[in-house]
Amino acid sequence: MSGVKKSDNECSRLSWIYYDFCPASRHHRKRCVRTVCTASGVVKKLSEKPIVVEALVEGGKASGGPPIGPALGPTGVNIFQVVTKINEITAPFAGLKVPVTITVNPNDKSFEIEVGTPPTSALILKEVGVAKGSGEPSTKIIGNLTVDQLKNIAKGKESALSAQTMKAAVMIVSGSCGQMGVTIEGKTAKKFQAEVREGTWDTQLDGSLRE
Repeated sequence: MSGVKKSDNECSRLSWIYYDFCPASRHHRKRCVRTVCTASGVVKKLSEKPIVVEALVEGGKASGGPPIGPALGPTGVNIFQVVTKINEITAPFAGLKVPVTITVNPNDKSFEIEVGTPPTSALILKEVGVAKGSGEPSTKIIGNLTVDQLKNIAKGKESALSAQTMKAAVMIVSGSCGQMGVTIEGKTAKKFQAEVREGTWDTQLDGSLRE
């Protein structure tokens, strides 16, 4: 433990402190503080790990209110700067919910922002132009996608998909379409997937997902 001399009467302790601001949506921050407890009861802080806050925000419309503001308040970081940066990065996802992870250095109050991609279902709904999926996907169809639209969604989820080829990625996305009552090229998801396996769409789906 650099910088601190540990006597025989001292013991090292690792303490986890959790802050839950919105249990329903599971927005939280977590801090780990390493301390040294002496026989006299004096606690010396040796190091403090970064504080992580996770939230789901609308692209380009994050604010200093819940869930971000209350979660970041105790960290001492400049919330206005954090929100401004989040909105700058998520602007391309306007109208969609985007997962963001904010990591704050408790020592110098610097921060890093990591932005995920919107859920596949949200990208499908945006392409179809409806607010929500079908409650009865096998009988009630809410919209239709072309193969090109399906490919665009797959590219948008590139970093989150395990698929390496466009064909494999489209198979994954089309599965989500089937659960939402969305057809592909006028066909049910199962019918479309069968055609993909048979090679009907090989020309359109040829190539790697990652360029």
